[in-house]
Amino acid sequence: MKFANSADKRMADEAPTSTTTPATHQARPLGGAALYWLGRNSIWVILLVCVIGFSFGSPYFFTVFNLSNILVQSAFIGFLSIGMTLIMINGNIDLTVGSTLGLCACLAIGLQQYGVAVAVTGALGAGLLLGFVNGIIVVKTGVHSFIVTLGGLIGIRGLVFVYTGENSLSATNMSFMDFGMISIGPVSLIAVLFLGFMLFAQWALSRTRHGREAYAIGGNRQAAENAGIKVSRHIVINFMVSGLMAAVAGITMSAQMGAATPNLGTNYELWTIIAVVLGGTKLQGGAGALWGTLGGVLTLGVLRNGMNLMHVQPFYVLVLLGVVLILALIVDKQFNRE
Repeated sequence: MKFANSADKRMADEAPTSTTTPATHQARPLGGAALYWLGRNSIWVILLVCVIGFSFGSPYFFTVFNLSNILVQSAFIGFLSIGMTLIMINGNIDLTVGSTLGLCACLAIGLQQYGVAVAVTGALGAGLLLGFVNGIIVVKTGVHSFIVTLGGLIGIRGLVFVYTGENSLSATNMSFMDFGMISIGPVSLIAVLFLGFMLFAQWALSRTRHGREAYAIGGNRQAAENAGIKVSRHIVINFMVSGLMAAVAGITMSAQMGAATPNLGTNYELWTIIAVVLGGTKLQGGAGALWGTLGGVLTLGVLRNGMNLMHVQPFYVLVLLGVVLILALIVDKQFNRE
């Protein structure tokens, strides 16, 4: 670099070198750090407030039996939310999870005449296949996943009614029904399985190449492709995981109920999306974590259970959930600008 005169050169030499880090990485004052922490963990604060509030609102809420019940009821949405989180981090969405749950639940019951192993394997295989088909259509056609899976939602639900003949199905194998009733101490085995899947998925998301590249795809798909990431493969894999988790949810739900109906899982895709968004996963992709999703799932479970114990009309639950979701998005917008 050339200077017009010696004075300019001296000024340049004396100028301090900037060592300022980006705004998101600068040390924050105590108040700013507290707000930042709140923004990053708002769902857990909301969950704590709900637990405290309902503990005072109903003497039956904070009991071992009821807390265990919340866990097992949250598990079904929780299974779906694992796959949905991965897909949304990729920048996609899957509206077929509720219908896939219903179909796999009916298969797990209807195929028991050939043995429980065949029934469970068939249900799991159906979930994987449906997820694979969703993913292939999305990556090969370029049609937005919302449109693809909206069609899938309708079509798969139609398959459920075709398979069942619009009739409810009852389990015929006692060992299958016993599985739904097994508990480890006061905690249902279904809840334990859910937490186990959640921990494994969080590990895979944060510690494996697939997980890291999922964030890259959601953050900037074009840049990910330019970097050599096999975008299509990752998207298909995550749709298959979503289908598999929907199958697990359907199998465990039918085991607990000892039956399956054609309408099983209706609107579960909406509850799942709400739980994932409440947990901090961004709809546009590139950000999210299973830790936050767990908080969103438990918050929904606590809200529904607590308001039921307080004899609140069900439609007020929907109003409250809408308000909570909007507040969570506002907090995320204000304090998570990175």
